[in-house]
This record gives sequence, structure tokens and C-alpha cells, in this order.
Amino acid sequence: MGAGHDHHHGVAYAAERHRGRLWAAFGLLGALMLVEAGTAYATGSLALLSDAGHMFTDVLGIGMALAAITATRRAAADPQRTFGLYRLEVLAALGNALLLSGVAVYVLLEAVRRFGNPPEVTTGPMLAVAVLGLLANLAAFGLLRGGAQESINLRGAYLEVLGDLLGSVGVIAAAALIWATDWWWADPLVAVAIGVFILPRTWRLGRAAVRILVQAAPEHLQVTAVHDRLAAVPGVVEVHDLHVWTLTSGMEVASAHLTMAPDAEVGAVLTAARTALHEDFHIEHATLQVEPGTSPGNCGPTAW
Repeated sequence: MGAGHDHHHGVAYAAERHRGRLWAAFGLLGALMLVEAGTAYATGSLALLSDAGHMFTDVLGIGMALAAITATRRAAADPQRTFGLYRLEVLAALGNALLLSGVAVYVLLEAVRRFGNPPEVTTGPMLAVAVLGLLANLAAFGLLRGGAQESINLRGAYLEVLGDLLGSVGVIAAAALIWATDWWWADPLVAVAIGVFILPRTWRLGRAAVRILVQAAPEHLQVTAVHDRLAAVPGVVEVHDLHVWTLTSGMEVASAHLTMAPDAEVGAVLTAARTALHEDFHIEHATLQVEPGTSPGNCGPTAW
């Protein structure tokens, strides 16, 4: 006997709740990206090119987030997609991490090449566009901040905007330094600083996405603690075949087999077990199979 608790429609999809803000950030950053890229080409600024490259990944990442929202909504009506398309959010976050890593590595390599013979940079347009980029990133930062803790996809876009925001500050500093002192090394140095700052955060985002894709247990949950809590439910004498994983951001899922005492009542055991998972671990979606204690192991061997 088993029981499940449908969580998909009970809790709003985090990225969906912030859809309007995503569209606003997408339009704002898209426009500034084109301005920055054109100005970087005209002025020869590697730091500004780095900032434009990071902004491109912001725009692409937010676009993928919006596409994932649309696809997830359409999949809800498909009976063959029993878990919807929630994992598209995670795939989009992983794509963001890979793209941003590629841009950062390119800028680092180009900066190393420029240290030998730093080219002259036109500082006036570079400074003006960097200030515009800073204002745009501040606006996008405010738009995405609210959803960054709820959705791994929004967290990816948020981290990229944070990197761009700091990058814009660096470009402004480099432009001012070059203008005041003609120290041309400031441009590649700022480009390197931007890359070094963003890479570790990008790798952490990628690692979080991979953990979800391989269905590892959430880092903030101890599977042994979940096991022991279920075993402590009145009427449960043994717990086995326990699995805990993350479907998408903020949506933990569990399944387990519970061996019951001979005099236990199925409904009471299931209710108590669901309540324990909800209150102690915030697991809303659980599929629990109960088995009579007189037939241990009657579910058969499992290879996973």
C-alpha cells in the first residue's frame, strides 16, 4: 500500500512568481549589453568587453529562465510528464554556469596577452557607458534579489548581475585611473579581477545544479536524520528503501517503505509520517509505501 501527496500545484513555482521582474531585467540588460559591446569595440577596452560578455550571459540566462517557465506551464497539462518540466530550470542554471565560465576564461587569457603590450584605451566613452551599466545592473539586482533564494535559476541570473555590478564599478575605476595617470595596465587588471571574482561563484552554482540533476540528497538534509524520524513514528518498526532528492529549487521529494507493527493502523501511520516530513524537514511531496510487519522484505530486493 502506498500514498502520495501532490505538491506541484499547492506551492507556486518560484520563478513563475517573478516572471514580470524577469522580463523587466531581460529588456534592461539586453539594451545595455548592446551599448557596452559596441563601446568596447570602439574604445578597445577589455574590461568593458568583459562586462559586456558577462551581461550577455545575464541576458541569455534570464531568457532561458523565461523559456523554462513557459515550457513548465505547458507541460503541466501533459499526462506523460508526471513531474512536469521543473528540471528545465536546473538545466538553464547549469547552462548559465558553463557560459559564464567560458567568458571569464576567455577574458583572463586575453588579459594575460595584453599585459605584455597594453593598448591605449579611449576613456571618455568607456567611463560613460560603465556608469550606465552600473545603473542598469543596480536596477536588475533589485529586480532579481527577491527570488534568488527561492529558485536556482533566478540565483544564477542574480549572481551574474552581481558580478556585472561589481564589474561596472571596476570599469569605472579603470577608466578614471587611465584618464588620470595613463596607466594602461589598469584595463586588463580590472578584467582579471572581474574573472577571478565571478568564477568561484559560477562553479558553486554549477555544482548545485549538478547535485540536483544526479538526484543527490539536498545538502541541508541528513538522510540518516530523515530515516530516524520516520522510524520514530508510532506504529513503524522499520524503514527501508528511503530516497530523498530535489526536483527543482525549494521542492524536495522523498519516498520510503515503512514496515508497520501488526496492530498499527495504516491511515494513522501515513498521516503521522507525512506530518513528520513536513514539520521537521519541509518535505511536502512524499510517496510512502507501508508493509505489514509479518512479511519483512516483501517489497523485494532493490539495486538502487
